[in-house]
Amino acid sequence: MTAYLIRNVSVVGAEPTDLLIRDGVVAETGAGLTAPDATVLDATGLVALPGLVDLHTHLREPGREDAETVESGSRAAALGGYTAVCAMANTSPVADTAGVVEQVWRLGREAGLVDVQPIGAVTVGLAGGQLAELGAMADSAARVRIFSDDGHCVADPKLMRRALEYVKAFDGVIAQHAEEPRLTEGAQMHEGEVSTRLGLTGWPAVAEEAIIARDVLLAEHVGSRLHICHVSTAGSVEVLRHAKARGVKVTAEVTPHHLLLTDEKATTYDPVYKVNPPLRTAADIAALRGALAEGVIDIIATDHAPHAVEDKECEWAYARPGMLGLETALSIALDVLGPQWDLIAERMSRAPARIAGLEGHGLDPAPGVPANLTLVDPAARRVIEPAELASRSRNTPYARMTLPGRIVATFLRGEPTVLDGKAVK
Repeated sequence: MTAYLIRNVSVVGAEPTDLLIRDGVVAETGAGLTAPDATVLDATGLVALPGLVDLHTHLREPGREDAETVESGSRAAALGGYTAVCAMANTSPVADTAGVVEQVWRLGREAGLVDVQPIGAVTVGLAGGQLAELGAMADSAARVRIFSDDGHCVADPKLMRRALEYVKAFDGVIAQHAEEPRLTEGAQMHEGEVSTRLGLTGWPAVAEEAIIARDVLLAEHVGSRLHICHVSTAGSVEVLRHAKARGVKVTAEVTPHHLLLTDEKATTYDPVYKVNPPLRTAADIAALRGALAEGVIDIIATDHAPHAVEDKECEWAYARPGMLGLETALSIALDVLGPQWDLIAERMSRAPARIAGLEGHGLDPAPGVPANLTLVDPAARRVIEPAELASRSRNTPYARMTLPGRIVATFLRGEPTVLDGKAVK
């Protein structure tokens, strides 16, 4: 294993120092380090962050390898500065058995670009009828700890309660896609002034808020861990703030696109902007940004949702919801939060690693710590070109936008997966 001496790097925004990586760990830190056998990287002007961790990634394999594979998604993640991603269960077949989650886990290990941690389905086939094999998935080689029917809400309160009770046995987490389905039938975008003007069926904010309110009460009653996926409304923020003040074991995520883009994008009728939950209003964005800074929202998660060309380059009503996110998430965080490196490290690495229970991830570079880290050039600006992305899909809402920051290098347990901004494998 090659040793690396990273010179003059700012660790999470602190004063520049040197990092020596050897045998998969940070062996030493300090000014003026020497290591004759090490490959030297000049990191002047760069910031070292703990490797990013994404709690919400769609890798599409098995079943939709035309849109993404574990390997291509892992490469996109590494290029985005990630060292671990949690792969959602809505594959084909659904990841609702030990066999399927182990398949995804093994594909991640074979790719070797990031640690791929499968998320298991809550219900069989994501159908909301009966609990999936939660215990078997937890006991599998993949050691599943997060379960979600993402893309579908666990709408039955009795079933949701049973799921929350079940995962307590192994400190698991139920990650809820908060959407009351009876309130979103036929919905095409956020319900509001823009949807009225365009004549499109709206997705009301209360459809999200009602499920979050119900589920925090269930989680409080059961004493179990609940995670809310892709929070998108100001009302949801208030429900979460109240729940956290009462000590409910609830965490929440927000996506980059819900921090930046509004429902006005729907006026273009470009299906790249169709997403679930939908893009909301400027007032919602302001509330989400404030909640993220405050800690009411714990993490940024990408909801990286690649789609094949035919599923996006069509009429708005027939397009699949979802956007790419892995390769642009840190740039959006920088754009939204500015160079608040400790806050970015907390929201994009430490907190998601804690929620997922990912050992060796989310740790600031320090002697003895596994060398899972990313080097960022905060001064760089880049134009997003869809054709240059590593994903098999091209449905980025940031096409031709100029965004701040560039991932220069990513290390997974001391081995580079990205060097000089390019994937090593």
